[in-house]
Amino acid sequence: MASAESASDTVRVEVAYSPAPRQVDLQCFVLPAGTTAAQAVIAAGLPARHPGFDLARVTVAVWGRAVPPSAVLRDGDRLELCRPLIVDPKEARRLRYRAQGERGRRRVSGSRSR
Repeated sequence: MASAESASDTVRVEVAYSPAPRQVDLQCFVLPAGTTAAQAVIAAGLPARHPGFDLARVTVAVWGRAVPPSAVLRDGDRLELCRPLIVDPKEARRLRYRAQGERGRRRVSGSRSR
């Protein structure tokens, strides 16, 4: 029974952060029950390992759903820290479309292309 009680006193959590495109810092932890998202970030050592990391500038999410840093984590949660967007995705698509010019633009219609 002691092991069942001690298991309920802890939570297993993954902390995922991407400091730059195609780079992922993923860590798994066993933390005390009642740990908040902000406490998990500090336990992961992200501010020390990534210069310029600021919890106030990232979006905190659990399994892709935004939560406040004060949210209490549950066993099996994946804490994701999302950087702010540099460019609006819609604007980036418009810029790519304009840069492409007339080459590559094809009209799609109901008939076969020739």
